[in-house]
Amino acid sequence: MSELTAEPYLWFVKAPIISFALFVVLGTAAGAAPADVPAIPTPAHDPAIIKEGDWYYLFTTGPGVTIQRSRDLVSWAIVGSAFRTLPEWTYKEVPRFDGTVWAPDISFVNGHYLLYYAVSSFGSNQSCIGLATNATLDPTRPEYRWEDEGKVIGSLPWKHDWNAIDPNLAWDDDGHYYLVFGSFWDGIKMTAVDPDTGKLLKDPPDLISVARRTSVPDDPIEAPFVFRHAGLYYLFVSFDFCCRGVRSDYKIAVGRSPSLTGPYVDRNGILMSEGGGTIVLQSYDDVHGPGHNAALHDGPRDLLVHHMYDGTRGGMAVLQVRPIIWTANGWPQAGPPLN
Repeated sequence: MSELTAEPYLWFVKAPIISFALFVVLGTAAGAAPADVPAIPTPAHDPAIIKEGDWYYLFTTGPGVTIQRSRDLVSWAIVGSAFRTLPEWTYKEVPRFDGTVWAPDISFVNGHYLLYYAVSSFGSNQSCIGLATNATLDPTRPEYRWEDEGKVIGSLPWKHDWNAIDPNLAWDDDGHYYLVFGSFWDGIKMTAVDPDTGKLLKDPPDLISVARRTSVPDDPIEAPFVFRHAGLYYLFVSFDFCCRGVRSDYKIAVGRSPSLTGPYVDRNGILMSEGGGTIVLQSYDDVHGPGHNAALHDGPRDLLVHHMYDGTRGGMAVLQVRPIIWTANGWPQAGPPLN
């Protein structure tokens, strides 16, 4: 979620609300469209994905964190929101917060689901990352309940040169867990967390800088996501600007490292901490500004999940799910969208 003005933000939120209402009218509560109704693009921004049982669950930017689910990754049904009423601390920590929760991240750790989310406002790094937990993602189960665990980390304009938004939880085989985050300002950071609590191991935290774009005006990099493949760690990020409809020039880039904490290099051997990043997906045809991706191991295949601004629908932010195609030397490429 980049630091822009409120006007484009309101634009991309209102369009999905209209389409969400259409979902209900079409009766997609079972997670698959009726046979006589074609699947419509799924409104989404800043998607995170996970699978529980036969269902894929999608978490996206929205009031209280928007949750949808699907059995086929094409037709999605609304589950609801993680928060009906947002915790009071979110408004105290970020006075300009408008109630729309940004860029969620979902993981399953030690028998619980950890939902990280960002609280901020446009054009400011007075931001916080919060945490909620749940025993299940299935809303029909009696134990389904999102519990607020409070603030994890925050940034202040008069104190920090980084921005506490766009969280992603990552871990290695030795049981070390890190929260990766950041947007513009001083780029992408990571810091160690306790897997039992989901909170920081140290406060104030020891921060590791893993990616920046200092040679580009405004340092436009955000939305980190770490993915494991063939013994290497891949750091996906989004370059440039989202939230401008068909004028968005967002794009997905990647680097890799044998170590979770880096250093990460791109295909040309350039450090991501020095501006490197191999482009995985960028605008083409009516696909504008693809970015803020997650990735998912799904049986024998790996999936790239991201939003884009649909040129056939006036630039509405919608979901795309694509297979990741791995090259012979281990670099990810984006396949055609499933939908």
